[in-house]
Amino acid sequence: MAEAQWFVVHTYSGYENNVKTSIEKTIVNRKLQDVILDVRVPMQDTLETKNGERVLKKKMMFPGYVLVHMVMNDNTWYVVRNTRGVTGFVGPGSKPVPLTEQEIVSLGLLESETEVIPEFVEGEEVIIQSGNWRNSVGEIKAVNNSKRKVMVEVTMFNRATLTEFSFDEVILKK
Repeated sequence: MAEAQWFVVHTYSGYENNVKTSIEKTIVNRKLQDVILDVRVPMQDTLETKNGERVLKKKMMFPGYVLVHMVMNDNTWYVVRNTRGVTGFVGPGSKPVPLTEQEIVSLGLLESETEVIPEFVEGEEVIIQSGNWRNSVGEIKAVNNSKRKVMVEVTMFNRATLTEFSFDEVILKK
């Protein structure tokens, strides 16, 4: 028997959870637990500000996509491909391409822990936690979520300096 791999399935927008539920029901009904091992809609926790309060919210990492851990054969391909809401597998033509080991690790599919990504907003005040600016207070001037960095304006001796910090190096001032 072939080894199970992770495949990316493209879905209609907004149908990700419906596709996940439908595939899981089909697995049980057709007794496919040995060949379709897991179905996931990748989510990540983010902190959002609502009415001045920080709220932890789950957001879809890849809207329009579902990840399926399965042994690829004609039967499993047919089951997933013909699930309502699925437009196809990601890959050239009709040939699905499995995720590489590096992609699996970067998506966190090997670990069940989810990472909380704080949401910083321009204009908020933060306290720097490391380096020469430790314990200094500054104002966020720019946020780069993809690099997980913020540009903070810190003032010392009546002179403002713009400095880049990673999300881990700053905390919000309360």
